[in-house]
Amino acid sequence: MTALQSLTVRSASGAYRVLVGPGLLDRLGRLMRASGLGARAVVVSDATVAALYAPRVLTALRRAGLAASLVVFPPGERSKTLRTAGGLYAHFADLGVDRETCVVALGGGVAGDLAGFVAATYLRGLPLVQVPTTLLAQADSAIGGKTGVDLPAGKNLVGAFHAPRLVVIDPRTLATLPVRHLRSGLAEVIKVGMALDARLFGRLERHAEAILALAPGPLHAALWGAVRAKARLVQADERDRGRRRLLNYGHTVGHALEAAGTYRRWLHGEAVALGMRAAARVSVQAGLLDEAAEARQAALLARFGLARSWPRVSIRNLLPYLELDKKRSGRGLAFVLTAGVGVARVRQNLSREALVRALRSLGAEP
Repeated sequence: MTALQSLTVRSASGAYRVLVGPGLLDRLGRLMRASGLGARAVVVSDATVAALYAPRVLTALRRAGLAASLVVFPPGERSKTLRTAGGLYAHFADLGVDRETCVVALGGGVAGDLAGFVAATYLRGLPLVQVPTTLLAQADSAIGGKTGVDLPAGKNLVGAFHAPRLVVIDPRTLATLPVRHLRSGLAEVIKVGMALDARLFGRLERHAEAILALAPGPLHAALWGAVRAKARLVQADERDRGRRRLLNYGHTVGHALEAAGTYRRWLHGEAVALGMRAAARVSVQAGLLDEAAEARQAALLARFGLARSWPRVSIRNLLPYLELDKKRSGRGLAFVLTAGVGVARVRQNLSREALVRALRSLGAEP
């Protein structure tokens, strides 16, 4: 499964194509032209990804007749801030960016979220192309139009919905991905399987070692399964009011862990994997999930080197971030549970006591 694959996401904000295939990075300019995008682009990337792929991307854009510039920011989740966004605004002003200029987000989830947020807000909105280079971004964050930055109080508390005009995924970029980041991205693929797609979950169980070895067939099949599932939910619920919330499985506790660790201790997928362990335990204690299914999830996470044990972090340190979680409403914390592999459910007003009990049973400190 290495040929070009394509689907169209149709939502209230408009339709856009998601393309997946080897070698697409070198065709980016032509693909943008075919999508009706303008004659100018600004590529936004972190320094690490820019060193690897920006020359190829700029060449592809210029060969297609686009005037292309590059703006670089420091790598890592700690750059996903209003301060960094302000620096990008200043660069855009110096470059004379206008409303016809397309922003190309090149990199992982941080680049996509940050560049997307800047595209959503500079001049009240610029066209956006997502070019994800990590598995986490390819399987999840580049699709759906969620953009944002973090605050010290919590993750993604400032943001906007801003649908891309095009998503271009070249799986060959995963060859340069550090193994830790590959495992982190696989947490999001496992999440999709556990929350929505039992067939995808089973495929991951059958081919775990081949996927970790970047075998093209199994890896691309898993990636495409996650892309299709994400696209279906975005089409049905672009603004995260209904079924799309199922994709938050593992994220409530995961985001709290990231914030408690000052965005340094865990990669996003590592924290989400721990959050999935917590969500499954809450589900078992609520009588929704049987222990065999919980064990099946834990075993798959462990095969990918994720969430083998609960870390030394106190519940007391997590609670302030859980209280500020953006999924909270007037009815309380909306927490995604699971009734089985591929069967996620949103529980409104989950009690603090139920969550604390689950975390303690996993070994969390008071």
